[in-house]
Amino acid sequence: MPSKKRTTTKRQQNKKQKHRLFWPLLLVVFILWVLYRALSSFSVFFDELVGKSIFFALPVLIYLSISGFSATMDTFSYKKLKKGLLLGLIIGGILGFALLITKAFINPGPIQAQAFYLADDFWWELFLATLTGFFESLFFFSFVMLVIEDRYKKWPLVAQIILVALIFLIFHLPNLFLRFSLETAYVHAILLFAFAIGQALIFYVQRNAYTLLMTQAIWGMILLVHF
Repeated sequence: MPSKKRTTTKRQQNKKQKHRLFWPLLLVVFILWVLYRALSSFSVFFDELVGKSIFFALPVLIYLSISGFSATMDTFSYKKLKKGLLLGLIIGGILGFALLITKAFINPGPIQAQAFYLADDFWWELFLATLTGFFESLFFFSFVMLVIEDRYKKWPLVAQIILVALIFLIFHLPNLFLRFSLETAYVHAILLFAFAIGQALIFYVQRNAYTLLMTQAIWGMILLVHF
């Protein structure tokens, strides 16, 4: 009869073999994503719907079909939809309030309520932000974070979350340096890293992709409107 230690070691080896394509796939996706962002000049709608479908969703589906890893799709279970969206709305609202208060302290002045939802492009921008939230929640958390948790079970939670946040940041750096000056890009990089850590913590507790989707959509709208 095999010993418990030998059985545990065999399971760990099986998990490593199951996820042996993870880092190569991540590297290939990153290189292709950088080339796409640097060389393409498509509309924002094309980037968020078609571009991220190809570079974020398709690799995940291919990986899941090859490895048999099923935890990713569980985070998009229909039974989690209502709770996830409501919780994301609450967390996103709290984040928005905190950012506005911070901005008020940095730039003192009167705070005036404005009906941004009446702006011509508000709902279109919200739709684009929701697309961003969906594909990035799928790729960075429902996929990357769950694979890291499954492959590196012995790692402390802090190390897993920092690794996920670093991957999230690295994928966003090309766009930051293309859009902003060096000094401004660093500020946005710090914000993105902190945001990714927060998203990873929420995901660790909730295991609900809809929560992250809504939180990121609201976060994106706040940055677009106020920053």
